[in-house]
Amino acid sequence: QVQLVESGGGLVQAGDSLRLSCAASGRTLSMYVMGWFRQAPGKEREFVAGISRSGVLTNYADSVKGRFTISRDNAKYTLYLQMNSLQPEDTAVYYCAAHLVFDENVRATARAYEYWGQGTQVTVSS
Repeated sequence: QVQLVESGGGLVQAGDSLRLSCAASGRTLSMYVMGWFRQAPGKEREFVAGISRSGVLTNYADSVKGRFTISRDNAKYTLYLQMNSLQPEDTAVYYCAAHLVFDENVRATARAYEYWGQGTQVTVSS
C-alpha cells in the first residue's frame, strides 16, 4: 500500500504559477505509475497528467499541454505538478493517484488508479 498527501494548492491570479507536491509513504514509489487528476464543482474527475514508474514517459491532457509539467523524485517519494500560466478554468481540487504496475505505461483513466490522496484546492481568479 501507499499513502498520498498533496500540498501546494492555493489562490492565485490568472497567469500565475503553482507547484503541487504529493508526498508518498509506504511501498517503494518506483513500483507505481503516478497521475494527477482534478475535479471542479459539478464536474467529473478528469485526468491532468501521468508519469511512468521511472519518469521517462509522461502524458498530459490537451487542456494543460505546454503549461503543466509532471515529474517525480522516487528517492524522495514525491510527485510534482508544475503549473504555469494558470487560468480560471484550472480551478479545481487536484488529486494525486498511484497505480501498482509492472510496466512503464502511463494510465489516463481514474479507474486505473487504486490509491488517492485527499486533494488540494487550486483556485485561479481572473
